[in-house]
Amino acid sequence: MSENSYPTGGEFLLSETAPEKAFTPEDFDETQRMFSTTVDSFVDAVIEPVRDELEYKGNTKLGKDLLLKAAEMGFLMIDIPEAYGGMGGNKATVMLVSERMAYTGSFAVTHGAQSGIGTLPIVYYGTEEQKSKYLPRIATGELMSCYALTETGSGSDALNAATVAKLSDDGSHYVLNGSKQFITNADYSDLCILFAKIDGEHFTCFMVDLHADGVTIGPEEHKMGIKGSSTCAITLEDVKVPANDLLGTIGKGHHIAFNILNVGRFKLGASVLGGVKMTLAAAVPYTKEREQFGQPLCNFGLIRKKIADIQTIGFLTESMVYRTAGLLDDAIATLDKSAEGYDLAGIKKVEEFSIECSMIKVYASEALAFAVDEGVQMLGGYGYCSEYPLERYYRDERINRLFEGTNEINRMIIPGMIMKKALKGELPFLKAAQDVAEDLTALPSFEEPGEPEFLEEEMKLVANMKKVVLATLGLAAQKFGMALKNEQEVLADIADVCMEAYACESGILRALKKANKDGEESATAMADMLSLGVHDSMDKVTVLARNILGNTVDGDELRTYAAGLRRLTKHDPVSRSKLHDRIAARVIEADGYTVG
Repeated sequence: MSENSYPTGGEFLLSETAPEKAFTPEDFDETQRMFSTTVDSFVDAVIEPVRDELEYKGNTKLGKDLLLKAAEMGFLMIDIPEAYGGMGGNKATVMLVSERMAYTGSFAVTHGAQSGIGTLPIVYYGTEEQKSKYLPRIATGELMSCYALTETGSGSDALNAATVAKLSDDGSHYVLNGSKQFITNADYSDLCILFAKIDGEHFTCFMVDLHADGVTIGPEEHKMGIKGSSTCAITLEDVKVPANDLLGTIGKGHHIAFNILNVGRFKLGASVLGGVKMTLAAAVPYTKEREQFGQPLCNFGLIRKKIADIQTIGFLTESMVYRTAGLLDDAIATLDKSAEGYDLAGIKKVEEFSIECSMIKVYASEALAFAVDEGVQMLGGYGYCSEYPLERYYRDERINRLFEGTNEINRMIIPGMIMKKALKGELPFLKAAQDVAEDLTALPSFEEPGEPEFLEEEMKLVANMKKVVLATLGLAAQKFGMALKNEQEVLADIADVCMEAYACESGILRALKKANKDGEESATAMADMLSLGVHDSMDKVTVLARNILGNTVDGDELRTYAAGLRRLTKHDPVSRSKLHDRIAARVIEADGYTVG
């Protein structure tokens, strides 16, 4: 445990977490469950009647009216502090709402742009005057807001922005020139959180009135998916922005940009989790109704395998998403809510968990990619037809691996932040890595295993996955030094091992918490998914570890480390077909996602 009263970001690699300390979906209270039910009602009453117009005809003009209806139900104010007309919801609630909003389809993107990235920069970095001026109106939908970071020449390289700002001679306003690309909700927004370089140097955030002279909103982009969401360019020609609408500190816009991306990442993780559940809800009933060779599709082993694999990766995703929500809430709970600067201190707590935010963004978005691909396959030719929703899910899914920083960028962040925290003394990573390296090069032990306890084998495998992260990242840091940042394949493989460990451990903690509370039998369904998921993850880790070593060392050193890693990744095979059958049977009975 860190010096804080809560585990800091990345600390899961170095210590064990008590199951009762992990937040799980089983811990939602009645208020949170009420929010979930209310979103479901919104989907049925407001979204379904316009679904065809929104998703297939691509009527982006609906977005504004839908946001107003969402505002009436309180969905634009959950993240806004109570002092400014909001609810001040915790992160678990925010993520639960994001998950259920996935069922709104394209509108989930519209909603996220307004209630998340279009709002939170003001919540966290605004002055008292700015918060009072804008947040109450954003909460009610009176003011529509968007967020503009990306430019045609600076996507992942966000700080290389070409949009410039210059202070007027009398100091009353800034004059902005430039353009922004792919801006969600730009067509009908009133306000834009926009980044520009003052004097071409100092990367800074501004709140720009989109009705001001010199602002031009471009035509709608024609997109592969999320067709009902508005996506336009914004061009600024000598646009005057009052000096008191500068947000945060001059030259510190990157703090706002990157921290808001962290928030976007954990919310996106929750949203795509909703997509995994939607996929099963759309595919499983079809496999029960569709008959081939005289029996339902769901009776066939390869269909049951697909159902079970989607269910399992969904369970691991759900477990890590809400475990992260709990970590964030625990960290923020250590702050004095009445203290000046509470909101800014809150986003700094979120920043501590940038590793976890990036992990759930990548893992969850790729889990959904896997799920919808298999979902289409289960429907066969019908899955390719717009008559069935899997065709839309397949198209809509693709953007999630680009949103909130590409998955490639996020893979670089994960090991990069671990090393940064280690060098700053926030994580005792280097000592732990050295200890594991010594174990790998030592003679193996030959202890006889006893009778396994509940999930004991899976816990051992996850502990070894974490050791793989320590060993490989420590070795890579030693071999490459400052040049490690250029070894992108090595870093990406280490990130993937880290994600597998975090996902599997999150699922185990959830199952143990359930078993400790209600008995092991109550967690049988979770245990089946963990037996399947953890062994599959260790298979991936085995390959990843070999790749990392092959790209880092050679000769006798390679052979020595490879032998040690074989000990860490060794595991007996499980009967995957039996696990698939049992897991699928529960999902088929439930007509969709279930944890038993």
